[in-house]
Amino acid sequence: MTLEPSTTEPPRKSGPAEESPESGRLRQLTHDVIFEADTVAGRGFDIALLALIVVSVIAVMLDSVDWIRARWGRSLVLVEWSITLIFTVEYAVRLWCVRRPWRYALSFFGIVDLLSLIPAYLSLLVEGSQMLMVIRTLRLVRAFRIFKLSRYVTESQALWEALRATSAKITVFVLLVMTFVLILGSAMYLIEGPERGFRNIPLSVYWAIVTMTTVGYGDMAPDTAWGRLVASIAMILGYSIIIVPTGIFSVEIIMAHKQHVSTQVCPNCTREGHDTDAAYCKYCGTRL
Repeated sequence: MTLEPSTTEPPRKSGPAEESPESGRLRQLTHDVIFEADTVAGRGFDIALLALIVVSVIAVMLDSVDWIRARWGRSLVLVEWSITLIFTVEYAVRLWCVRRPWRYALSFFGIVDLLSLIPAYLSLLVEGSQMLMVIRTLRLVRAFRIFKLSRYVTESQALWEALRATSAKITVFVLLVMTFVLILGSAMYLIEGPERGFRNIPLSVYWAIVTMTTVGYGDMAPDTAWGRLVASIAMILGYSIIIVPTGIFSVEIIMAHKQHVSTQVCPNCTREGHDTDAAYCKYCGTRL
């Protein structure tokens, strides 16, 4: 007796539903419109978004003027909440059309987008917090990508690389300055004393910071000869050390390697800064 092979297929294990081709194309199209500026639709979307940001910031600024708020307060609130709802939908769509939503949510632009929404909803609980919505001005930096100012994108990357390269040196410099400030403030407290306005060391350190930064508010000033000598040393140090971080940073800017980059956004990791002829993301390897 021979057994014929069964023509029935074994049941497949249940798992997460795969995305249909139509849904995948819609997600890709939405990604291209929202994240890219190479197409007419993408450029139009981003320009409209920038216009809404400008209108929102102007509305917040006008709402802070008493007579304008008394006359057009309701209209301004209506405009602001309409734009907030649009931004909320836009943020949700951004998370939907990327492959890794959390990676975008934790990116620079993702955090800025979220921070631009929080003050509006926070104002329902805390009165006056809606003024923090001027944070939305940070979203205007998208203009560098939107209008294809690739030269500025390149320069911003060189600036960022210089900041990273000088971070350790600048940190040491700041610690050195804080040491000087602490010494000068303590010395001034001992020389001048509470009777001349230097009531404690923290207040004297504040005076040292104001003096070394050449601000000189004039709210505290030494009266004794020794105190004026310490003040003179602080002012001379202020002028002397101000050129140190400038020199360090300038050298790194000159040495920074500059290369032409595109504004292409990786659909997987949402990072920019790829070479103009790149076919794959240099950060995660995803095809662009």
